[in-house]
Amino acid sequence: MNENEIRKIVSDTVEKLKAGREMTLTGARTLSRAVMKEAERIGIKVVVCVSDAAGNPKLLESMDGAYIASVDVAMGKAYTVVALKMSTSKLKALAQPGAELYGVQFTNGGRIVVFGGGEPLVGSTGDIIGGLGVSGGSEAQDTALADFGKSFFETELAEKDN
Repeated sequence: MNENEIRKIVSDTVEKLKAGREMTLTGARTLSRAVMKEAERIGIKVVVCVSDAAGNPKLLESMDGAYIASVDVAMGKAYTVVALKMSTSKLKALAQPGAELYGVQFTNGGRIVVFGGGEPLVGSTGDIIGGLGVSGGSEAQDTALADFGKSFFETELAEKDN
């Protein structure tokens, strides 16, 4: 890399930070708490993972009594939605035998999850700035909670640059 390329990368990174196009810890905490409050309301114990734009966990929270296995599943869902730029529910249909992405769950070191409960988080500029993974209930419950979290993010956080 030459000096101009390095300057461009640094400049782009600073602009992203200024424009609120990065998942913040405060935003991740607010989102996780809202999802866990909704999970409590419907009577399930979940693990919530909020990732950054690279699919790395920004925040991982587990409700008391949640399944131990849900930790890896929630992290996998948060990674998957960023890595493939789609919800895990949508990916499920594409990963069925005979479908165009059949076998995708065996890539990326087994980190890809092909069932509901993961949603990409899109910032006010239209860029994916993170992912949400929820695990602990049935697939329908995890999907509903991830949908709730995505809506909460869009109405409460994305407009405020989280």
